[in-house]
Amino acid sequence: MRTLPALDLHAHIEPAIAAHELTALGAAVFAVTRSLGEAEAALRRNDPTTVWGVGCHPGLLSAQRDFSPNQFAGLLDATAFAGEVGLDGKSRVPMTTQLMTFWSVLEALRDKPRIATIHSYLATSKVLDLLAAAGLAGIVLHWWLGSPTETARAVELGCYFSINAAMLRRDDILRSIPIDRVFTETDHPFGDRTSRSIRQPGAVSDVEMALATMHGLSKEMIRIQLWRNLRTAVSELGVGAMLPKELRSHLAAV
Repeated sequence: MRTLPALDLHAHIEPAIAAHELTALGAAVFAVTRSLGEAEAALRRNDPTTVWGVGCHPGLLSAQRDFSPNQFAGLLDATAFAGEVGLDGKSRVPMTTQLMTFWSVLEALRDKPRIATIHSYLATSKVLDLLAAAGLAGIVLHWWLGSPTETARAVELGCYFSINAAMLRRDDILRSIPIDRVFTETDHPFGDRTSRSIRQPGAVSDVEMALATMHGLSKEMIRIQLWRNLRTAVSELGVGAMLPKELRSHLAAV
């Protein structure tokens, strides 16, 4: 089997970054956007190992204010990935506004299924309620901090979970997530509060090692499993043709 690159399901990257810098990461990165304007700029790119998402961050007042359901749905035509979207219980954005935006996003995803990375900080129960009502596949709960009961509910709903270094302290939660529902992420540049240095997109080696130890597998087998999980989600959603050619070749190899 060919050597698979690291898989980062959630990173914040400036759309103006030079293409060679992304390629030099040596990883497959799903890059979220925080607003529809940022998404529009990002989706003009054509990167061999980076998938750009359509997002509207629940913590960003300007993004929520300017959100257009029609524009969001239209931008989905250019990508297999939606994010970052969701709810934030600490946001200055009124929860009523967040709920309207998030439900519009979920309605668009019912019509155009995509891999979707979901923000749920201090709003895990509300997020799960809306996901249950929408009945979507391909949902990835980013930096999940739900209770054991909520985690079990999310698993029952068919959700995936993207794990970053900051989550490794939640051993109780991680052990309750099936290995076939796991992805790795960095949440660059926000997701590693255990280090003074900024973690680069795709730098998930320590997370892979922690998962390997937890599940009694080699690090190499964990990476293969992560790619198999992506293959399952992509197949379920029917979005394989929308991914960059290089990523499609990796999926075909697992």
